Amino acid sequence: MASFTEIINGDKPVLIDFHADWCGPCRVLSPIIQEVAKAFDGKVRVIKIDVDKNATLADKFQIQGVPTMMLFKDGKSVWRQSGVLQKDEIIKQIGSFS
Repeated sequence: MASFTEIINGDKPVLIDFHADWCGPCRVLSPIIQEVAKAFDGKVRVIKIDVDKNATLADKFQIQGVPTMMLFKDGKSVWRQSGVLQKDEIIKQIGSFS
């Protein structure tokens, strides 16, 4: 299995959904994230990270609230947004970096 660093340094942009099982807005965002992944058809890697199971990573990126989405390109964070966004808005944001 690839490490987090290997994944974000890969050849595709990576959208990360930092979430938690107990979070209501996270459950709302989950199907939207799935639709975004389908819309990019493999051109963007989409990963869900549970902040409770990956506290070290959540701390590293100073995730204060969930859901928080981050977009990485060439290993660098290029976009970050907390809260629920609609599919079209997320696609627009990712599209501006890919």
